[in-house]
Amino acid sequence: MSPFRAPRAPRAPRAALAAAAVLALSLTACGTDSDVAEDGELRIVTTVAPITSITAAVAGDRATIEGLVPEGTNSHTFEPPPSASALLERADLVLVNGLRLEEPTVELAEATMSGDGRLVELGTEVLPESDYLYDFSFPEEDGKPNPHLWTDPTWAIRYAELVHEHLVDLDPDNAATYDANLDAFEEQATALSEALRADQESLSAEDRVLLTYHDAYAYFAQTYDWQVIGAIQPSGFSEPSARDVAELIDQLRELEVPAIFGSEVFPSPVMEQIAKEGGATFIDQLRDDDLPGEPGDARHSYLGLILTNMEIMIVALGGNVQALSQFDTGPVFDGESGAIYPQ
Repeated sequence: MSPFRAPRAPRAPRAALAAAAVLALSLTACGTDSDVAEDGELRIVTTVAPITSITAAVAGDRATIEGLVPEGTNSHTFEPPPSASALLERADLVLVNGLRLEEPTVELAEATMSGDGRLVELGTEVLPESDYLYDFSFPEEDGKPNPHLWTDPTWAIRYAELVHEHLVDLDPDNAATYDANLDAFEEQATALSEALRADQESLSAEDRVLLTYHDAYAYFAQTYDWQVIGAIQPSGFSEPSARDVAELIDQLRELEVPAIFGSEVFPSPVMEQIAKEGGATFIDQLRDDDLPGEPGDARHSYLGLILTNMEIMIVALGGNVQALSQFDTGPVFDGESGAIYPQ
């Protein structure tokens, strides 16, 4: 068996989203409840852009949201700059993915935050440990599960629900707004999921296969009955060996895979070689946590990210995106979001 073949984990029933525990951390002065009341909005710090977007969808214009990880940056190796300390110190709520994705940021937040500020690891809270997935990029022996829950819209809804719980608890006066925004986000994310399921039927089950550079689609594949047949990037972010490359080329030829997928964040000339020799087209346009376009563009959102990736995947593998092409990625609330996406 090729070391790149990720075994399909058995489907375990997903635990219901547990009520979010209020994690009070010892704090220095800033970010207290009185500060929230004084300036009229919550101060929220997030990490990767998909979490920023999901948070903005639920918070609407009732919070200032600032992302820490610049789009197009390797979130696995990101080190927060010294300036992040001030943001974290003042934050009422810090939202990270967890599942050991942003360990330096979590450590800085724990050292910096004080008082009533809250640090919430969304993925760690919603995903039972029994459902952790491991693969070539995230081998179990390294102790880090695949953290990319957000590429699956059904898990993104659970992120939004947990964000909503904390917003309502911190700012009950605006609960009705957060309720309405959550309902709108869930409706859109569910519609996107249904459009994806409809369009993937234009591919046979055997054609719903993914060979990617970075293994960001393990949970997506589990939910939507796709198969991840490989990932090029080893866990140490090095290049694969010549033997590994040869095995992947043989695998592509055997399965007659029409396309393999690179990442805009991780350029990989070796993937071009693998595609060429394996008889596949190389598509280097997938985005793991880099939203399409620029802030303010129609698709610069979590929903736009998933829509764009799914269109690319399905078309490249020979299917059509009739349902997805009708999906509207417009904002889920009326008003202007206070989200800041570092570029």
